[in-house]
Amino acid sequence: MNVEYYRTHCLSKVGVEEGFPFDTSTLVFKVGGKIFALLDIEEFVSVNLKCDPEYAIELRERYEGILPGYHMNKRHWNTILNDGSVSDKLLLELTDHSYDLVYQSLPAKVKSNLAS
Repeated sequence: MNVEYYRTHCLSKVGVEEGFPFDTSTLVFKVGGKIFALLDIEEFVSVNLKCDPEYAIELRERYEGILPGYHMNKRHWNTILNDGSVSDKLLLELTDHSYDLVYQSLPAKVKSNLAS
């Protein structure tokens, strides 16, 4: 998958903002000020996504290209390799899962401001 397609997918979600808070190559996607995806925009070899802890373990056992989150809390984050070992469809599904986890954790007031 190319980075522009992935970026468009992320930005299509309600309330998503993108930025470079760490350096000039680490693209971060946030909803309600909370990160749900990080990737290197120059190389796009992987993406870090938030994940339900039990589901994260199951995914790591099932897919070679899903690893504990690099430089992240390994209980709540996975690194998904963009090398073909994980299908584009699954990568987008896991991105949606990450977004949904973060969105659902937001206070009701923040959610209502995003929807308007």
